Amino acid sequence: MKKLIALTLSSIVFLFSCSNSDDSKTTAEPNLVIKLKFDKNQVRLNNFGQPSEIGEGNAAQTPVVNFMSAHYIELAPSATTFLGEGEIVYKGEETNAGGSKAIDFSKAILGQNGEVFLTVPLSEVAAGNYSWVRVSVSYQNGTIKFLSNGNELTGTMASFIGYNNYITSFDINGNTVAVNGNKLQGYWAFETLGFVIDGQAPEGAVTVPNPLFESSPIPQGSCVLTGQFANGLSITGNETKDITIDLSFSIKDSFEWNEVNADGKFEPAAGETLTDMGLRGLIPYVTYQ
Repeated sequence: MKKLIALTLSSIVFLFSCSNSDDSKTTAEPNLVIKLKFDKNQVRLNNFGQPSEIGEGNAAQTPVVNFMSAHYIELAPSATTFLGEGEIVYKGEETNAGGSKAIDFSKAILGQNGEVFLTVPLSEVAAGNYSWVRVSVSYQNGTIKFLSNGNELTGTMASFIGYNNYITSFDINGNTVAVNGNKLQGYWAFETLGFVIDGQAPEGAVTVPNPLFESSPIPQGSCVLTGQFANGLSITGNETKDITIDLSFSIKDSFEWNEVNADGKFEPAAGETLTDMGLRGLIPYVTYQ
């Protein structure tokens, strides 16, 4: 019996040794790896990609971004490449369940700061030299501060900033909000102390920086941010290692409101209303591994 057990164990060791040997010869396919970054110190831009100040009569704060989702990512060779004519590396799912075509939020990828948002085999990305990246941001979830009856509290803001969003339901800080329909860009929900309210921001309340607004405009309401690679992005088609793109979004004073009490604190109970919830710029960084 002892000899039989010893023989069996030897066979198992041999099988695992063969398996490990074969795996070591396998070369992993190189990927295009896309990560998210939220930078509170990155320059704050306006719709034309120029440095922007807080609007007169307004105040702003930098939120803590908990999650973000993008619906569309495109690499553009030049400043004159129109939206949709570059290399589309990702497009999220859409649906007509709510009537008109909309982003299907139930299928959205939610990413956090520093996390990998998307991995695409480089064999599926066209070889070429790219100067710009376009990212259609569809959803943000962040923590903000506000003043209520003299007390400074925190709350969670969920902002749907895609062109049109089909939402069955969503979670905001452990609370479920049922919608079961389409919501246009600017739909939001706010939670604090377990209470949730929602609403619709006015048209134009989402800043979408596009430095190429003259040569390559974007449709109104699309929330497609445009950012330039400092030294370009080169994909040869012969890569053996991953290429990583860090999409760095400016969140500097990205939550802006109209002040009633000029104290720099958001006071909804005083009638202060949200005027902007858009990300304030995009800078892509490339790492060749």
